[in-house]
Amino acid sequence: MSTAAARNRAAGALAAAAVAAVVLGGCGGGGGKVSPLVSPPARSGGASAPAPVPSASGTGSAQATASPGDTPSAAPATGTAKVTGTVATSLTSPWGVAALPDGTLLVGSRDSGTISRVDVDKGTVTPVGTVPGVTHTQGGENGLLGLAVSPDFGSDKLVYAYFTTDSDNRVARMIYDPSRPRGEQLGAPDTILRGIPSGTIHNGGRIAFGPDGMLYAGTGETGDRPLAQDMSSLGGKILRMTPDGQPPQDNPVPGSLVYSPGHRNVQGLAWDPAGHLWASEFGQDKWDELNYIQPGRNYGWPVVEGIAHNPAYVDPVAQWPTDQASPSGIAYAGGCVWVASLKGERLWRVPLRGTTAAAAPQAFLTKKYGRLRTVVALDDHTLLVTTSNTDGRGTPHPGDDRILRVEVS
Repeated sequence: MSTAAARNRAAGALAAAAVAAVVLGGCGGGGGKVSPLVSPPARSGGASAPAPVPSASGTGSAQATASPGDTPSAAPATGTAKVTGTVATSLTSPWGVAALPDGTLLVGSRDSGTISRVDVDKGTVTPVGTVPGVTHTQGGENGLLGLAVSPDFGSDKLVYAYFTTDSDNRVARMIYDPSRPRGEQLGAPDTILRGIPSGTIHNGGRIAFGPDGMLYAGTGETGDRPLAQDMSSLGGKILRMTPDGQPPQDNPVPGSLVYSPGHRNVQGLAWDPAGHLWASEFGQDKWDELNYIQPGRNYGWPVVEGIAHNPAYVDPVAQWPTDQASPSGIAYAGGCVWVASLKGERLWRVPLRGTTAAAAPQAFLTKKYGRLRTVVALDDHTLLVTTSNTDGRGTPHPGDDRILRVEVS
């Protein structure tokens, strides 16, 4: 090889490394905000038997897995998370949270079916309206769940909601018009998807638009375990649909909304800058999970729970004993996935190396603020986290339920 050729190859390698560093970032490292238009394809082959990752300090019994062949760039094994303020107080059973283009938030009340607008800077809470037809069972997990804002909100003013009715869970969209009187700012719902199984428990409910412009929904199996493996059912799945609720042509199964089966109860969805989809999932008795979602792959429930090393199913990237997590909302910030935990009453940090964990999960805010439900990343260093103590399952603290501002690294 000539000297010039060697120099060119070395320069190419350095450029590739620089791109990887920007895309993957690192906790506290100001990771890049790259959002490709199309999510990357699934990796071929069965689920691997990954090598263990050394534990970070203060992680309890949480475990993570990593594959030596993944991208070497990694977030630091340990980080920080500190509550620096309270954005809003006296919320009732907040569940879905969606950020508007102006930086304010739409926050839904699971139990009442109402949506409010929260000004993050001023801390004001303004009623927006009520989603008609919402059904909630006292002490149950049904009601008004996920919220999402249209990628074209600037022109169409559409807000999407996932909610329970008397017969099913469904997704509807409504025009949001802030010029109308307070509490009357939502238009009539246009249902784009119905027939998602519903029950008192395991309704899933998180919805989010991906970097590909498609709407994703995490659903539950309502306690009817076989639904998770039944490809004719929308229960126990991650669904992918157009903004009109139709199956995209490039879904794994033509004509089907199912993006991945084998889930028990998905309540968290988030993408990293490289376009990888991450999802949190409630386990039964042993392990709660954080999964890297690959289209068409099977995540095992009810056949397996947690890491099983079964090539027919995808192993989670991280897992926790159920009393330490009950994971709900998740967000990506600075090279890590941050996971809000209900029963565990803590915020988990999972540092990433590509599509695997760089180290064992690390816990923060443990038992200080009660049950944590939803996480929104404002940037690589700032999260908003909602508490969930007024829904009958937690012990309310003064000012609950609240939205906390958390600085992370």
